[in-house]
Amino acid sequence: MKTYETGVYLVNGTDPVADDGQAAEKIRSRYGKEADRAAAARQTIAYGILQSHNTSGNMEQLQIRFDKLTSHDITYVGIIQTARASGLEKFPIPYVLTNCHNSLCAVGGTINEDDHMFGLSCAKRYGGIYVPPHQAVIHQFAREMLTGGGKMILGSDSHTRYGALGTMAMGEGGPELVKQLLNRTYDIAMPEVVCVYLKGAPIKGVGPQDIALAIIGEVFEKGYVKNKVMEFVGPGVDSLSVDERIGIDVMTTETTCLSSIWKTDRKVEEFYEIHGRKEDFALLSPGDIAYYDGMIEIDLSEIRPMIAMPFHPSNTYTIEEMNANLMDVLDDCEKRAQVSLDGQVEFTLKDKVRDGRLYVDQGIIAGCAGGGFQNITDAADILRGRSIGADEFSLSVYPASTPIYMELVRNGCVADLMAAGAIVKTAFCGPCFGAGDTPGHRGFSIRHSTRNFPNREGSKLQNGQISSVALMDARSIAATAANKGYLTAATDIDVTFTGPKYFFDKTIYENRVFDSKGVADPSTEVRFGPNIKDWPKMSPLPENLFLQVVSEIHDPVTTTDELIPSGETSSYRSNPLGLAEFTLSRKDPEYVGRAKYIQKAQKALEAGECAGEAVPELKKAVHRVKRDFPEVDHSNFGVGSTIFAVKPGDGSAREQAASCQKVLGGWANIANEYATKRYRSNLINWGMLPFLIPEGDLPFHNGDFLFIPQIRGMIEEKADTIQAYVVSEEELKSFTLKLGDLTDDERDIILKGCLINYYKG
Repeated sequence: MKTYETGVYLVNGTDPVADDGQAAEKIRSRYGKEADRAAAARQTIAYGILQSHNTSGNMEQLQIRFDKLTSHDITYVGIIQTARASGLEKFPIPYVLTNCHNSLCAVGGTINEDDHMFGLSCAKRYGGIYVPPHQAVIHQFAREMLTGGGKMILGSDSHTRYGALGTMAMGEGGPELVKQLLNRTYDIAMPEVVCVYLKGAPIKGVGPQDIALAIIGEVFEKGYVKNKVMEFVGPGVDSLSVDERIGIDVMTTETTCLSSIWKTDRKVEEFYEIHGRKEDFALLSPGDIAYYDGMIEIDLSEIRPMIAMPFHPSNTYTIEEMNANLMDVLDDCEKRAQVSLDGQVEFTLKDKVRDGRLYVDQGIIAGCAGGGFQNITDAADILRGRSIGADEFSLSVYPASTPIYMELVRNGCVADLMAAGAIVKTAFCGPCFGAGDTPGHRGFSIRHSTRNFPNREGSKLQNGQISSVALMDARSIAATAANKGYLTAATDIDVTFTGPKYFFDKTIYENRVFDSKGVADPSTEVRFGPNIKDWPKMSPLPENLFLQVVSEIHDPVTTTDELIPSGETSSYRSNPLGLAEFTLSRKDPEYVGRAKYIQKAQKALEAGECAGEAVPELKKAVHRVKRDFPEVDHSNFGVGSTIFAVKPGDGSAREQAASCQKVLGGWANIANEYATKRYRSNLINWGMLPFLIPEGDLPFHNGDFLFIPQIRGMIEEKADTIQAYVVSEEELKSFTLKLGDLTDDERDIILKGCLINYYKG
C-alpha cells in the first residue's frame, strides 16, 4: 500500500501521474492530452455530485441539500424533538426512521418501545418512513431501498456510507438533520478528494473487512483522509463484488474521512436490478483527466487476513503476523490498555494463550459491516459440516436485514450455521455498540462489526468488568470457529466458496414498513412515553464568561463513547437530563458532579440571584477579575463548565456527546485538535465554543476558573484569536484560545445559545 505525498492526476480512470512539477508534460507526451489542475479537479466523481447538490453558487463554500435522511432509534427522538421545538410542520424530503439500536426492549421498562411508538406516530404526522425493530439495520435498509446513483443521503449515524452504490452519504450529529428538516442547508468548505486506487484482486479467503482494516491501519494515525472524500477507482474495483465494496466502504468512517464514493459498473447496475430499482442506477466514473489531492494505491492481491486488536480499528496486524509475534502484540495491547482504561481495571490477554495459540471466547458477525449476504454465505461454506465445539467459544450471526435472512433460510445457509453450533439472530446493531452479546469478564471477542473501542462490547469499568474486542473479517471468524476458538486466518482453511446468487424479496417490507409516501397527516397525535422529555431551556452566550475546567483528559484520542457511553445508556437517549447523568461516566466519574455544581451559579443568575452565593469559590474568582475588569458584574457575565481533551470526538456521530455537556451547563470544549468535523459541528450546534489551544504545556488545570472577557463581542466581530485568563488569587494569567473557521450561521448559533434558540429567532 502506498500513499502519495503530492496530488495526483488520474488519466483515463486507470493511470496515476503524481503532481511532481512535471505531470503536465508527462501527460502531454504519454497521452497527447493537456492537464490543467483546476479543470481536472472538477472531473472527480465527488465534485460532480457535490456540485449538483450545492445551492450556494460557490463551489468553495458549499450549501448542500440532501435527497434523503435516515436515523435510528438512538437519535431520531432528539432530532424530531429539536425540529418540533424549531417549528417543524412536515418532513420536506424522505426521512426514514429505523429501529435497530434499541431493538431489545428489555432495559429501563417501557422506554425503548415508547420511543418506537413515538417514531411511528411522527412518521404518520410528518410524512416519513418507519422501519420496525428487527427488520433491518439502518444502513442495510438504505442500501436496499434508498440509494441512487449520484444522490446524497445524510444520516445521524457515523457509518452512513453508501458510496459503493454511487451515493455520497455522510454521517453527522442530529442538529445537521434538523437543519435539513427545516429546509436549511449543510454548510461546509469544499472538501479535498483523495483517490483510493485499487488494482489486482483479493486472494481466496480475504474479505472486505481485511481490506478495510489494512486501509485504516495505513491512514488513520497520519490523518491522511481526515475530513476528506475518499473516491475509489482503478481496475481493482472490477474484481470486487458489490457486497465486498459495501463492506470496505462502510468502514471508511474509521479513517475519519468525510464521505466516500466509488466508480460504478455493471455489477452495481445488477444490484439495483435485483432490488427492483434499476432506474436508480447511474454510471459514475472520473473524467479523462481527474485531479486528486492525494492517493492511496492498493494492490488487493497483497492484502492478507487482518485483525484489529483492542482498542481501535487502526491497531492492525495481519493474522499471520499476530500468530508469529503473539506475546509481543499482547504486550502492546497491555500498554494501550493503560492509556485507554486509565488503570481502572487490570487488563491482559496473555491468559488467552493456550499451547502457544490465541484462544478467543466469542465470534460475532453482525450489523452494517458484517451482516451482508456474501459475508454470511462464505462463513456458512467454511462451517458446513464442522462444529464450533462445546467449550467457551460461541458464535452469533446477525443478518443485516430480514430479506437477507429470508434468503439465507431459503438457500440453506442458516441451517448450515446452526448445525455447526452458531446462533442466527435478527437484524440488530447491539453487538457494535455494546448492547448485545457482552462477553464474560476478561473475555475476548472477535467481531466483523465496525468498532472495537473500550466498552463497545458492553463491559463496565466502573463495576470492575472488562472484556475486549478485536475486529476481523467474517471468513476468518468462521475459520476460527471451525478451529473451535483458536485464532485462524481464512486463508488457512480448505474451502470452496459456493457464491450463491442473491434473490431480494421485499415482501416483508411491504407487509411491515410504514411508508407515508411523503404524505403528512397532521391529525395524528405524536405519542409520548414518560421518558421522552423536551430539551431544557438554554441561555444565549453572555457578554463575559467564567468557565470552570471540570475534566482534563490527556489520552491521545477521546472517543464519543468515552464522552457519553453507548450500550445500556442508550435507553435514556430521549431524556436529555436523564442521559446527561452518564456523561464521561466511564472516563471521569467525577465530571457530572463537578459540572452540576458550577451550573448552580448559572441557574442562580438566570433566577436573578447571586451566583457567588450558589458557588462560593466563584465569588472569589469574580472579585479577583473585577480588580482588572471593574465593569464585570452579575448583569453581564455567565458561568459554565468546560473540559480539556487532546483530541476529542473520534467515532460515533451521536450529538449527545456534546448535548449532554450542554445540558449540564457546558459552554465550551478546549482541545489541541478535534478528531472529526461532526463532533466539532455538534458542539457548535449546541451553542458550545470549540476552542483550540496549541500542544504543549497547559496554562490551566482541572478545577481552575477561566475568564473570557467580551466573548460575545469577539464572536460578533468574527475574531479567531480569543484572549482568556486563568484566575488565581494572585493574578490573572493570560493565554490565547483559537476558534478556527466558523460560518456566519455557526457564529449566530453560538451567540443564541443553541440551534433551537437560533430557529426560534
